[in-house]
Amino acid sequence: MKIGLIGAGHIGSNLARLAVKHGHDVIISNSRDPKTLQNLVTELGPHAKAAWAKDAAAQGDIVVVTIPLKNYQSVPVEPLKGKIVIDTMNYYPTRDGQIVALDNGTSTTSELLQAHLPESNVVKAFNSIFASDLLSTAASKDDPNRRTLPIAGNDPEAKTVVSHLIDQFGFDTYDVGQLHEGFRFQNGTPAYTIRANRDQLISALNKA
Repeated sequence: MKIGLIGAGHIGSNLARLAVKHGHDVIISNSRDPKTLQNLVTELGPHAKAAWAKDAAAQGDIVVVTIPLKNYQSVPVEPLKGKIVIDTMNYYPTRDGQIVALDNGTSTTSELLQAHLPESNVVKAFNSIFASDLLSTAASKDDPNRRTLPIAGNDPEAKTVVSHLIDQFGFDTYDVGQLHEGFRFQNGTPAYTIRANRDQLISALNKA
């Protein structure tokens, strides 16, 4: 599978490392020239390359959007039509500015992205885990202490594909429901960044 990454910060870089480790090709982009990603590409090896965001979107079978929320409208629309898009973004008003629909709870970050990408299937995932934990807490399927990560999305088939990817990366998955339910594991909630099994995660999600 080819995984495109729009954003190459801590989360994006570690997702790229996991993807390559598990046999996927990655196309990585950031807001600058692809040449600025050469060190990361060299580290990742022959299954990685750097590109502009529009090319990462076009070439990826699945595309991860992992940028500051304030820039979500810069995500290319046309090349993402019909594709699964994983949203890792969180809302920080001090960085992103005040967004009324998020402040009053009528929308979520992923619903904003879904509205921007009306012909894509957005799945909320990987926003509730520290970047370093992506590598340090991944575990084999038979590990009794394997961590469970929440996801949300409107398309069941898209969530199945993303759950399979998360399983490869070393985590169990709990489907919270529709995209709007992503508020249950956004930053500031009890489920945000906790190292939990399924039952512990459900308990935390119910407190949101």
